[in-house]
Amino acid sequence: MRGLDESTNVLLHTGQKAQEQVRHAWDGFINFAARDNVLEVALGLIIANAFTKVVTSFVTDMVLPIVSLLPFLNRNMDQKFAVLSKGPNFDQQNGYNTLLQAREDGALVLAYGAFMETALNFLGVSLTLYAVGHLYMLIFQDKIIKPTVRCPYCRQYISKSALRCRHCSTWQDGREDKSRSDRSSREELADAESSLVAGIP
Repeated sequence: MRGLDESTNVLLHTGQKAQEQVRHAWDGFINFAARDNVLEVALGLIIANAFTKVVTSFVTDMVLPIVSLLPFLNRNMDQKFAVLSKGPNFDQQNGYNTLLQAREDGALVLAYGAFMETALNFLGVSLTLYAVGHLYMLIFQDKIIKPTVRCPYCRQYISKSALRCRHCSTWQDGREDKSRSDRSSREELADAESSLVAGIP
């Protein structure tokens, strides 16, 4: 049964190649996933997500209820809205009690309270991250908040302490302007010499 032996060999060879390819792909994935920078990015994302949830909860559950006690608000910030187009079940005397009720009735609403709450959450997260960054710099003496300036040549933002622009590679100490003036003066001198030589009979 020579044909059966050949087909068996082909199947075994194909199975071995498939197994090698799977092992190669798995080794590549392990090498990719086990790199330090990938693990650091993943850990940073997890911490940043948890941190954002904590700050958002602080703003939403602790700060905004106190703000809502102000006399001109009288309700939770996220329930402040304006009715632009009334729904079929709109109560002329009392209006809508909640934003959900207005939306379920098909009313067109301007939910400015929800937008203000989201903006305050963003502001709270940003200011907290900025404060944590300054605290980290005070404790570990490591500059993670670096001031930036615009490159006078390409107008891109670079570090304030940069010696050269990382975008256009120009020096930031003014030597680019000096070399240009030197080159222009050399060109003027060469032109003057050529005109002098041309004027000699």
